[in-house]
Amino acid sequence: INISGSKNASLPILAATLLSKKKVYLKNLPRVKDIETMLALLESLGSKVKKIKDKTVIDNSNQKKTFASYNLVKTMRGSILVLGPLLAKFQKAKVSSPGGCSIGVRPIDIHLKALSKLGVKYKIDQGYVIANAPKGLIGNKIKFPKISVGATENLIIAASFAKGITILSNCAIEPEVNDLV
Repeated sequence: INISGSKNASLPILAATLLSKKKVYLKNLPRVKDIETMLALLESLGSKVKKIKDKTVIDNSNQKKTFASYNLVKTMRGSILVLGPLLAKFQKAKVSSPGGCSIGVRPIDIHLKALSKLGVKYKIDQGYVIANAPKGLIGNKIKFPKISVGATENLIIAASFAKGITILSNCAIEPEVNDLV
């Protein structure tokens, strides 16, 4: 029996591909709606996505867009994971607040407060997070007030391009976080 890859591991890895200017080859992405939506979101940001046999190839060499539209983001809470890499790469982003969670509201305040400790300024306007880091991202010590898988993933991705050292504590340690690392 072939086991498909994990959706929860694949989503942050797909978001992290935004950091690369080279082609990224991924195998074993699960065939589920959230993965299709994330690939469409990457394409809307300017990524080139191709399927070649059992691989998905993502080319961000010409990816320059920093606007993640509500039309894609509304269906999937994992879409907020593009905020960190866009800020890391371009020092700015406009990302719709995420949707898609049938078990209730999934706030992103932990993501935003942690990103602000890396030098990000943000406001929420008409359902969009409008964020920028005028001096780029600056490493810092960040202790999450409570454990959040998504915030841990977003900060790991963002901090990978920050100047200096970032130390995260009270992090989520689920398998998908380890897969991202």
